[in-house]
Amino acid sequence: MATCASTSVRPVFVLGCPRSGTTMLQLMLHAHPRIALPPETRFVLPAYEDRLRFGDLREPDNRAGLAQWITGRKETRFHELGLDAHSVAERIADAPPTLGSALGVPLQAYAERHGKVRWGDKRPAYALHVDAILRLFPDAQFVHLVRDGRDCVASLLGMPWWHRGFHEAVATWAQVMDVTRRYARRLGPDSWREVRYEDLLADPETQLRGICAYLGEEYAPETTEPHRLAGTAVPARKTWHQRTHGALDATRAGSWQQRLTPDQIRLCEAVLGERLVRNGYELSGAVRPDPAELLHYRRVEALRRAAHAKRRMLDRLARVREPGPVAARPVTTSEFRA
Repeated sequence: MATCASTSVRPVFVLGCPRSGTTMLQLMLHAHPRIALPPETRFVLPAYEDRLRFGDLREPDNRAGLAQWITGRKETRFHELGLDAHSVAERIADAPPTLGSALGVPLQAYAERHGKVRWGDKRPAYALHVDAILRLFPDAQFVHLVRDGRDCVASLLGMPWWHRGFHEAVATWAQVMDVTRRYARRLGPDSWREVRYEDLLADPETQLRGICAYLGEEYAPETTEPHRLAGTAVPARKTWHQRTHGALDATRAGSWQQRLTPDQIRLCEAVLGERLVRNGYELSGAVRPDPAELLHYRRVEALRRAAHAKRRMLDRLARVREPGPVAARPVTTSEFRA
């Protein structure tokens, strides 16, 4: 039994563009003896965006309604956590009366189920909603996984759940990179850590040592073998994550050269080139794309950014009507026995 005095239990959020390797990183951190990251949940952002419907959480009935919304609906993916819904609902009802405190309960319960003291969550969508996460969990630490945008686009196009097309995939990576760059500057090295997917594959120990140091944790060698947990920590329905069940494979880096067409490469490098170079990726030197293709992309990109601006405006309006605070009460331990 080891005693750790004044150990941080700040929540850890893994984010990035879809298909950037966030599930692999989730498994790596979940392998740490003190950290638990569950399968991708669907209750944090939806609850925040729809928070007015739950009313004043200082009222017991409202907390009970929120607890049922989290634990009793298939859409929240709560059932994939392997927790007792009734027990968690009771804990939510007894938690401090803020939305952040309530949402932290099932994640903390998941950590306890695995004998861990520190909880976190992984979802690529958090990359565009860092403000919401910080309002709910002001002491959060973020790990942003960056992958070559061309590889992300190629991978997205092969996913059974991606129905938005090539131009939308390109615009998604561009938007994630732009938004997260602003948060990296704002939050600084105490709350934001950026890691390249390619570096994590090529030298997992060095990168994971850096991540653990950032989180204030000792390095754990088992984090370099995420495949050992894939069978229990990745839902079987997610067949697109089958590679997480095998050893780390650095050959996946740069596969865009075989998976994208010459026309697709031309567009990617024309609109993503500066961002790619800034993050250490070399360009192939492809010629300019067809002007009609470029115009199509600009329209898709503009619509995405307009939708994001609208969400931010609606969030500001909702803040005026909030009946009470949303932030979770920070949790620290003066003494923890592991």
